[in-house]
Amino acid sequence: MSEQSAFPSSDHAGSATDPVGEQDWIAAAGQAVFPDGLWIDGAARPALGGDTRPVVSPRDGAVLTELPWAGVADADAAVTAARRAFDHGPWSRLHPRERGALLQNFARVIEEHRAEIALLISLEMGKPIRQAYEIELRALINCLRFYGEIADKQPGEIPPTVAGELALVTREPAGVVAAVVPWNFPLTIGSWKFAPALAAGCTVVLKTAEQSPLSMLRVAQLAVTAGVPAGVFNVISGDGAVAGRRLGEHPEVDVLTFTGSTAVGREFLRYSADSNLKRVHLELGGKSPNIILPDAPDLDAAADSAAWAIFFNTGQMCTAGSRLVVHREVAERVVARITETAAQWFPADPLLATTRMGPLSSAARLARVRADIEAGITAGATLHLGGQAVLTGTGGSYLEPTVITGAAPDNPLVREEIFGPVLAVQEVGSEAEAIEVAGTTAYGLAAAVWTADLGAAHRISRALKVGTVWVNCYEEGDMSVPFGGVKLSGNGRDKSRHALDEYTDLKTTWINYGG
Repeated sequence: MSEQSAFPSSDHAGSATDPVGEQDWIAAAGQAVFPDGLWIDGAARPALGGDTRPVVSPRDGAVLTELPWAGVADADAAVTAARRAFDHGPWSRLHPRERGALLQNFARVIEEHRAEIALLISLEMGKPIRQAYEIELRALINCLRFYGEIADKQPGEIPPTVAGELALVTREPAGVVAAVVPWNFPLTIGSWKFAPALAAGCTVVLKTAEQSPLSMLRVAQLAVTAGVPAGVFNVISGDGAVAGRRLGEHPEVDVLTFTGSTAVGREFLRYSADSNLKRVHLELGGKSPNIILPDAPDLDAAADSAAWAIFFNTGQMCTAGSRLVVHREVAERVVARITETAAQWFPADPLLATTRMGPLSSAARLARVRADIEAGITAGATLHLGGQAVLTGTGGSYLEPTVITGAAPDNPLVREEIFGPVLAVQEVGSEAEAIEVAGTTAYGLAAAVWTADLGAAHRISRALKVGTVWVNCYEEGDMSVPFGGVKLSGNGRDKSRHALDEYTDLKTTWINYGG
């Protein structure tokens, strides 16, 4: 059986104005060139201990490449390079305008290699190629441009003083930043860390997720092409419990930023406490409620958005709308629409331009999500749709879109982050009950509400203890607004000019010059 025939056939969308649809991505995958080393001090290196790890594609279970795998000594080498580049190199001393110009050039270089990097993402973690090209790469490029543009627009302060005295408050780069990033949006979330850190004048050591190391390693190579000095941006791939832990404990790391699970976030706080009390910024899990009230401006649009919010990226989003909190007056109609819409999200080969939902990130993740579904059903929930592995003949990790109904408030499917295309439906009878049900988890990352009542929109938004609320939309926004959560969803903020605060220190200089 050929590589292509292992999957159901799909028409290729293609036109002169469609850079995704006009390419044969399956053929391109056969010619892909993969990074072959850790990126430390401006060059690819083998792991000091000689360790390697196979990178397996969830598309078909094939081994893409054997990649050098970082241990403690490699993490130390990367931090040493970043420390030297910060303390003795030009980066922290450059005029912010110069750093900004280099970041904008970085964005231009990424644009030139957009198709190549999108293919790496699709192969390493199963993201559909159109989403990798049009969404993930767009997010990376826009992030670099945004911080390139505002790098020199962060003034200090001159507080009022009496005659003969002058007070200055200046922002200074914090030093060496360690960023530990997840696999679900390897470049989007990664850029939210390294772009503001670089704009602030810091140097960076970024550890990729184990499942998706290739795309970020290629981005690091292109940073040097764009003119970013050696040692300023280092990327290593290794196990979180080894290389990630070493970055958390390293005394020469000044700031650590992490996106991932709440359990691992707790560990990074412990690493900080046991080492140099480095600042730790966390963006952690979520169990986001998507509230639909009877007066939603367009119930079909709300239902379609609810399907998108849980099936996009195969549900592997910390902000996934994994809980549909719907008023019982319209619940039957909304769930029926989602059930109908789910057919459009049936998984397919991520290298086809028409695919909307690809595989889960690994065979292990597929097994975990299926186990979570079974546990929820055992606890009393009803499997309304899906729940089964599909396309098993491909060797990939594919799961049907899944809808669960009738789960009690303590059911794990409505309380725990599943990180898969699994929607739990919770019916309510009033605005007050919707607020109560929406707030019953320990997470506080995001939420949405669909209503035509402006007063209700304000009341619900203010009542929900979360970092972001969308009204009559889901997952909207741009680089101008901060992103992050409260409660067990974390303590830091990515995106916007506020992210620069995470990577700078305030210094007060008080001058007595005589009156």
